Amino acid sequence: MTTARTIPELVLSTADRFGDAEAVVDGELRLTFRDLADRVRRTAGAFASAGVGPGDRVALWAPNSAEWIVAAFGLLTAGGVLVPVNTRFLDEEAHDIVVRSGAKALLVQNGFLEREFTGPPGVPVIDLKASGFLDSGDPLDPKADEDDLADIVFTSGTTGRPKGVMTTHGQTLRLYTEWCDLAQLRQGDRYLIVNPFFHIFGYKAGLVASMIRGATVLPVAVFDVDRVLDLVEKERVTVLPGPPTLYHALLEAGAGRDLSSLRVAVTGAADIPVELVRRITTELPFTHLMTGYGLTEAGTVTASRPGDPYEAVATTVGRPCEGFEVHVAEDQEVLVRGYSVMRGYLDDPEATAEAVGADGWLHTGDLGALDAEGRLRIVGRKKDMFVVGGFNAYPAEIEGFLLRHPAVAQAAVIGVPDERLGQVGKAFVVPRTEFAGITEAELIAWARERMAGFKVPRHVEFRTQLPLNATGKVMKDQLT
Repeated sequence: MTTARTIPELVLSTADRFGDAEAVVDGELRLTFRDLADRVRRTAGAFASAGVGPGDRVALWAPNSAEWIVAAFGLLTAGGVLVPVNTRFLDEEAHDIVVRSGAKALLVQNGFLEREFTGPPGVPVIDLKASGFLDSGDPLDPKADEDDLADIVFTSGTTGRPKGVMTTHGQTLRLYTEWCDLAQLRQGDRYLIVNPFFHIFGYKAGLVASMIRGATVLPVAVFDVDRVLDLVEKERVTVLPGPPTLYHALLEAGAGRDLSSLRVAVTGAADIPVELVRRITTELPFTHLMTGYGLTEAGTVTASRPGDPYEAVATTVGRPCEGFEVHVAEDQEVLVRGYSVMRGYLDDPEATAEAVGADGWLHTGDLGALDAEGRLRIVGRKKDMFVVGGFNAYPAEIEGFLLRHPAVAQAAVIGVPDERLGQVGKAFVVPRTEFAGITEAELIAWARERMAGFKVPRHVEFRTQLPLNATGKVMKDQLT
C-alpha cells in the first residue's frame, strides 16, 4: 500500500516497492521499476532545464509508448501540468488545445501513422523518440503537492468546443486506488493497455493504477487484434481492458491461441449484450469482468462488483464508487457529486458553473435510471454525443467544421448505427444555392482533410431545409 500524496511520489516510490520487477515492456525495451524511476527523475531535470516549473503546462501529442510514460511522469515530477492531446486530431484541432492550455512546449512522436506533428507558432516542438530530450537532464526530486493540478484533459461539451478539465494529484490517487480494488488489479499483473493514454481510461485507470499496484505496463499504440493476441501469448498478459469490440475480436480470432493467462477484463459504459458478458467469462479465460461509468469531469463514478449477475453487468454500470453520490433528476439526467469532481474547466467559469451547481452536483448530460439495488443504468445521452469505435464524437463540433465549407449553408449531424463501429456520423446539409451541385463524396473528402477520422460523417444527405422549432433550433428527433 502506498502513502504517496502525488503522482510523482507514487511513481518514484515504485523503485523501493517493486525494485527490479518489470514496469514497462514496449517492444524490445524493458524497464524495471528502478529503471523507470531513474528515467523519470532525469526527464524531470530535462523539463526544469527547459524552463518548465511548477504549474507550467506541457502538451503531449503522441501514441502509447514507454516514452509517453516517461515524459508524462517526468513532467509531473518537475511540477508541470500534463495536457494530453488526442493522436487522431489534425493540426488545427490540436493547435487550438495547445494554445488555449498555455502549453510551454509540445511533445510529439513524428512518424506515427506516417505523420509529421507540428506545433502552433511560438511553441517548441520536441520529438519524444528522436530528440534525446528525455535523457538530457540531471535527476530532479518531486516538486508537486497533492492539491496541485496534475493534468488538464480536454473534452468537448454541448457547445462542441473542447474544454479543459482540471484535476489534482490527490483526486487521482484516491480514486484510482479504489479502482484497483474494484478491478482486482494485483502486484505482478501484466497489463496490456490498448486504451489511449490521452484518455483517462488509458492514463489513469492504466498507467497510474499500474504504479499503485506494481503491474507491468505493455503499451499498444494502435489496436491490431493479431498483435494483441501475440502479446497476450508471449508476455502472459493478465489484464486486458477495452471496449466491447475488443472482446468481440478476441472471441472471433482467438481460436488456437494460448490466452490462458488472461484474468481481468474491464469495459466502459457501452450497452453490452448479456450474451457477450456470458461469452467473455465462459469462452475466454477471464475470471473477473468489471463494467463502469465514468467521465473526464469526475473519473470513474460507478462500477460493477465481483459476483454481480451477468444481467446486471451487461445492462447496468454498477453502483457508485466510495465517496460518490449519484442522483437521477426529474428529466432523467444523471447527476454526480463527490471528491473527484473536477476543479473546473480551464479559463471557462461560465461553463464550469453550468456543469457544476453551487451544491456540488455535476450535470453529466447522460440520461439514466437507478434500480432497486442502487445500480445505474445509462439509457441515453442528453447531449447529442455519439460514440464512434470508442471515441466520443460531438455533433456541434462537427457541424462547426462543415459550416466552414463554402457550399454549406446549414448542417446538422446525428449518430446512426454502424455494424463495425457501433455508431457513425450522418450529416444533413442544406447547400448554398450557387453550390447545389456538391456531392456527398466531395464533402466527405473535404472533411477528412480537416478533422479526425472518427468525426468525419460517413453519410451526407442533402436537403432543401432542416426541421426547426420555434426558437430556430434543429429538431434532430425528426432526422433519421
